[in-house]
Amino acid sequence: MIMQTERKIRVLIVDDSNIIRQLFAHMLSSDPGIEVVGFAPDPYVAREKLVELKPDVMTLDIQMPNMDGLTFLEKVMEHFPIPTIVISSYAKENSQTALRALSIGAVDIFAKPILDKKTPMESVSAELIAKVRAAAGANVSNIRSMNLSDPLKTNVKKAQPSKTTKNNKIILAIAASTGGTEALKHLLSHMPEDIPGTVIVQHMLKEFTKGFAETLNNICPFEVKEAESNDIVQPGRVLLAPGGFHMILARHGTQFCVRLKDGPLLHGVKPAADPLFSSVAQLVGKNAIGVVLTGMGYDGAQGLLEMKNAGSFNIVQDEKTSVVFGMPKEAIEIGASHIVLPLQKIAKSIMDVCTNRELKQNSSLPI
Repeated sequence: MIMQTERKIRVLIVDDSNIIRQLFAHMLSSDPGIEVVGFAPDPYVAREKLVELKPDVMTLDIQMPNMDGLTFLEKVMEHFPIPTIVISSYAKENSQTALRALSIGAVDIFAKPILDKKTPMESVSAELIAKVRAAAGANVSNIRSMNLSDPLKTNVKKAQPSKTTKNNKIILAIAASTGGTEALKHLLSHMPEDIPGTVIVQHMLKEFTKGFAETLNNICPFEVKEAESNDIVQPGRVLLAPGGFHMILARHGTQFCVRLKDGPLLHGVKPAADPLFSSVAQLVGKNAIGVVLTGMGYDGAQGLLEMKNAGSFNIVQDEKTSVVFGMPKEAIEIGASHIVLPLQKIAKSIMDVCTNRELKQNSSLPI
């Protein structure tokens, strides 16, 4: 009997640097499930290669000659949508450009490695391979649908028709990975200005989390900031875990705060959601709401289960609206969720849960 082999993931590498093209090809070719089918030094050649080769994934340098990467990406997503990983240097201005690429339709960001002896190429290679594998299974149409009305284009904070009764006890904890930047934009921009105290882990490099927090702050009617140790968790504030640190919930007198912790990667990422969810389970229990959004891997599932066992209410994004259904699927399979919803219904569900729990906590209000 002849065993059928898994179809290889076909990758097109678009970069004006021959050194980077060859480096990426060497890294990706070390995975037997990935095949580099072509190279392009600029967007014009890349356009021809996309039509000719029909790759599964494209890596795209956002700084390109003849046509910048963002302009090319917009054209690609309009005419030939393909899972794309944008390649960005660590420069601050490039981080903002890379974040903009995610809103256009890119699946993920990969930091261009510094070519010196200090760079751990094995871990860089493993990260690139993981991102390509995740991208290959991504639903690009979901990114595009989330951004048909991009709030960044108006840069105006949305007016909210309803508000919650402010409750210092309820804590909202959210985890997201691949596709999560746009899912978080959608979710948070539909929450009221007195959102419950919120803590978020989005798998992202440290060079990009500050810029992403600033982006969210510009489109949301409440404060969003990259977390620092001892930041207070309170209504009207969202704290985003910085890249390169795990974040946990802690007590600060009668209030809650966050603490940042160094340490090894967990599930291959840092920050990871499991430590945050576990700390929320221990300290908040039934006054917590847990949410797992789109993302690759299985980070967050066990922590979400701990939250559920402690009495929290948990919401998981459904497969149809997820860019990558890895993290939500794992949470569902181990029984960590109470309800599975499309992204468009999660904000309302969160606020309904807040209202119900506040009513139960205040006997003077009719139930």
